[in-house]
Amino acid sequence: MTGRTLSPSDEFVNALSQHAASFNVTLSEDATGRLKGYFELVLAWNKRLHLVAPCPPVEFATRHVLESLLALQFLTDGSRVIDVGSGAGLPIIPCLIARPDINATLFEASPKKAVFLREALRRVDRHNAARVVAVRFEDAEPPEADFLTCRALDRFVELFPTLVAWSSKIKTMLLFGGPALREEFERAALPFTSLRIPESERRFLFVAGRTAPE
Repeated sequence: MTGRTLSPSDEFVNALSQHAASFNVTLSEDATGRLKGYFELVLAWNKRLHLVAPCPPVEFATRHVLESLLALQFLTDGSRVIDVGSGAGLPIIPCLIARPDINATLFEASPKKAVFLREALRRVDRHNAARVVAVRFEDAEPPEADFLTCRALDRFVELFPTLVAWSSKIKTMLLFGGPALREEFERAALPFTSLRIPESERRFLFVAGRTAPE
């Protein structure tokens, strides 16, 4: 007798449970259920929008969701967050699910992906805590915020100086990337600390704290 084959959703939920401790993340039953709904929506939309590279449910849980949730330890209570290049909603939608106290503005240049983001926020019942701006970030005035997150911006390294200048009034940047992004921080002489992402050798969460101008 063979065991029952798990559905992708069940694999995803199991992976969250099995790997959360490695990422120092604790998830409530409610948050896990909302993350499951988010995962299912990404799967449903991914073929036509290419939101993320196809991957097994376990990888989506670790490489995308739990990695995104590393940002939570830096977000203070009631934080206002700008997420740039939101795409599939990473890292900000998992963060909004796990921390209902935060609010966010999501910048996404693709109108079709912006439609997905609005639907995802409704699916996880966080649409009242976030708004989606369907323009390139550099073509808009940055709203007031405490933190800026960015994980998958197109041409990230090329746009790094523009992003730094655009967000100059924001006290803390939380950026996900690898050695190339580290080089950009060093080139810009922008003070930062880095947190190596668990279960990865070359990916980091870079935390750049800045004193906002008066």
